[in-house]
Amino acid sequence: MTPFPWADFATALPWTALAVVVLLGTTFAVAVRQGRHSVMDVAWGPGFVAVALVSWYLSAGVGDDARRVLLLLLTAVWGLRLGAHIGWRARDGHEDPRYQAMLSSAPGNRDVYALRRVYLPQGMVMFFVSLPVQVGMFATGGLDWLALPGVLLWLTGFFFETVGDWQLQRFKRDPGRRGTVLDTGLWRYTRHPNYFGDAAVWTGLFLIAADSWPGILTVLSPALMVWTLAAKTGKPLTEKAMSGRPGYREYVEATSGFIPRPPKRS
Repeated sequence: MTPFPWADFATALPWTALAVVVLLGTTFAVAVRQGRHSVMDVAWGPGFVAVALVSWYLSAGVGDDARRVLLLLLTAVWGLRLGAHIGWRARDGHEDPRYQAMLSSAPGNRDVYALRRVYLPQGMVMFFVSLPVQVGMFATGGLDWLALPGVLLWLTGFFFETVGDWQLQRFKRDPGRRGTVLDTGLWRYTRHPNYFGDAAVWTGLFLIAADSWPGILTVLSPALMVWTLAAKTGKPLTEKAMSGRPGYREYVEATSGFIPRPPKRS
């Protein structure tokens, strides 16, 4: 087995960190100019693409080309689709209610508070979660059997996230469904197909990286993404906002909270 190029990988880390800093700094400047920090959500997916691009460029001639291209392609498709979706959803130019609630009680300068509570934590998470992609770009061993389930899991996650987002937007555009609960389509099988999809995508990317040493060492990166989506800022905040909606309690009792499964029969 060809040794992992630790020196080349270590040299690339400051550059990938710089990519995160530049992207978030630019996003912060745009957010201050527009007066809405939910712009950060638009930059979330493309931020991972920026990290993947820098890693891909710096790993040229070092890492396995097939794995490098695969990781770049899958990360780019996921990140650009997500950024475009959130950007389209936020095209009215209004601040997201979650950011309004958080920043309305900000002590001192609102923008400085957002920089400390939004941009810095999300930048750190972005860098850490992207480690499987960064490490995988420099892995020298050729693609092996673990890459296949990784790609299949990525495809499953991308399907759930993309179709779930499309079904939710179509539901919101229907004035006759206003104030009700979306419990059809993928939303019959999980209350959060988009969050589940996100978690599956990054677990799949981890498996592709873990296909060659030392990708297995980045296991905490997808674990952090899954924990954040399922137990921290994803599912819990969404369900808190939805808890007062008529029929939501019955929906919770019948439908899986995260991993898709057939709904319970009443």
